[in-house]
Amino acid sequence: MTRLFVTGANGHLGRATLRHLLETLKIAPSDIVAGSRDPSKLADVSKLGIETREADFNDKAGLVQAFTGIDRLLIVSTDELATPGKRLKQHRNAVEAAATAGVGHVVYTSMPNPDRSLVTFAPDHLGTEEAIKASGLRHTILRNAWYADNHLMAMPHNLHAGTWHTAMGDGRVSNISRDDCARAAAAALAKPPAGNSTLTLTGPESLSASEIAAIVSAVAGKPLQVVPVSDEQLAEGMTAAGLPGFLVAMLVSADANVRAGNFDVVTNDFQALTGAKPQSLRAFLEDHRAALA
Repeated sequence: MTRLFVTGANGHLGRATLRHLLETLKIAPSDIVAGSRDPSKLADVSKLGIETREADFNDKAGLVQAFTGIDRLLIVSTDELATPGKRLKQHRNAVEAAATAGVGHVVYTSMPNPDRSLVTFAPDHLGTEEAIKASGLRHTILRNAWYADNHLMAMPHNLHAGTWHTAMGDGRVSNISRDDCARAAAAALAKPPAGNSTLTLTGPESLSASEIAAIVSAVAGKPLQVVPVSDEQLAEGMTAAGLPGFLVAMLVSADANVRAGNFDVVTNDFQALTGAKPQSLRAFLEDHRAALA
């Protein structure tokens, strides 16, 4: 029996990964372990026959205990973005615990081009990738492109106003849905590629701001005009809207990263890993039309 462990199992990506393991790949619940800082939030998962364990990335000794007896481990990057350095420390704890516990293979959710990315949290991903490679653990690194789901945060407001203020410039981005990233993570856990590999998971096409706006407008049935702004103007607008400083910096850096061309990448890695084609942005937004409204 091969034991598969999903960390962050109460988060969006972790939950979706569990669903794909069970439903898409037909993995037996008894072969899966779900980890969370608060296992009580996984009561519904436990009812499916999946073992649940406490997995707090701030507690390395506890992680060693949680990972013992595990063959393949999915390390989902944490949501600790407000305190610089804390996320990378958490990830290193997980990597070191996996090595100590004798985990056979680690899968990690990273981001495209972390070595040259302008996104504020890129050093967390680069540092984690380096820690995994230095650990000697067999590994699959999944560099997830910018989520299509991120558009659902601001686009409803943009559609209401009829304008989208963006600092993307002429840059392009190949969005992938979070659910597709979860499907890929499940596939990598169930049947990792041979050896050590780094895969970049992207959508099927790379789009400019005007192309994205046209798709959003067509799906929502409302006009949407792109308004190019500078990084400083974008930051001022988000700050005035009440967003916390770390989130403003992250979102501005993401636009700057698109503008620099670091998100302009399309690969076949998702299809090679899963045997399926990634969902297009238009199809994703059509599935989430109600959220756009």
